[in-house]
Amino acid sequence: MPEKIAVGQPWTQALRELKEQLQALQDSEREHTEALQLLKRQLAETKSSTKSLRTTIGEAFERLHRLLRERQKAMLEELEADTARTLTDIEQKVQRYSQQLRKVQEGAQILQERLAETDRHIFLAGVASLSERLKGKIHETNLTYEDFPTSKYTGPLQYTIWKSLFQDIHPVPAALTLDPGTAHQRLILSDDCTIVAYGNLHPQPLQDSPKRFDVEVSVLGSEAFSSGVHYWEVVVAEKTQWVIGLAHEAASRKGSIQIQPSRGFYCIVMHDGNQYSACTEPWTRLNVRDKLDKVGVFLDYDQGLLIFYNADDMSWLYTFREKFPGKLCSYFSPGQSHANGKNVQPLRINTVRI
Repeated sequence: MPEKIAVGQPWTQALRELKEQLQALQDSEREHTEALQLLKRQLAETKSSTKSLRTTIGEAFERLHRLLRERQKAMLEELEADTARTLTDIEQKVQRYSQQLRKVQEGAQILQERLAETDRHIFLAGVASLSERLKGKIHETNLTYEDFPTSKYTGPLQYTIWKSLFQDIHPVPAALTLDPGTAHQRLILSDDCTIVAYGNLHPQPLQDSPKRFDVEVSVLGSEAFSSGVHYWEVVVAEKTQWVIGLAHEAASRKGSIQIQPSRGFYCIVMHDGNQYSACTEPWTRLNVRDKLDKVGVFLDYDQGLLIFYNADDMSWLYTFREKFPGKLCSYFSPGQSHANGKNVQPLRINTVRI
């Protein structure tokens, strides 16, 4: 009996170990299968997305090409019209002055013939009739000539063309304004509600309301988005702290708020003087080479896309992909300024004026 027990124990242990190894291999097989399925799905989605993006890029450039061709056609037609009008004016003046010149020459010949008369009696007899003979022969020149409008077609021609196309390009930086009714009491807004700064003075005596932030030094934009494509830019130069992005219109504005998607906020933040992160859970550090001076915010509400850019060169910073449940408002926090002069610069909505 003792020998049988001794043999059974290693067998049981070996069986258990083999089963554990089999379970581990089966778990690994399942994980690898799921990973391969995910990769194959990503492969198909990437190919599909690439095909769609090729179409999108092609359509965007074709639209610009078409706008340029239309502007070129319109400008050439305008040039032809200006040319025809100027040439007609010149040709009419050439005809008129040619007729006047012949009459002036005829008058000069009459006078020369009279002056050449040596007989005084004949000379004086003909003088009386000169006035009638010279009538209509003397004309003042009074030439007026308008320069051909070359300036319309020279100068900063490419810039002129770009400005003429600007109204047909969409989207362009929107002229957003800030909603004073949502602003924290320590925030100071410009008269046109496009600039917000943190004030070191005592809080302003503003009436509290459910709309107003009471702890977070924040303010919302006055426009709520529930569809469509939108783009705006925020000047963040010379700051060491800020938060910008979007907030659900219904998101809480009272007390200390966690700026993250689960709380209705989709933002990026500058912190610690020179660090940038997306306000995810946890934060996602952004790869930013140079300090940002201007941030672009692109919202495609229907596609659930919120994309942040370095607006100076339109390099990508971060993308939120969400199914937005309701209206969204632009969100701004200039951060607190300090007595040592740090972070005193405001946030400013950048509007391209044409």
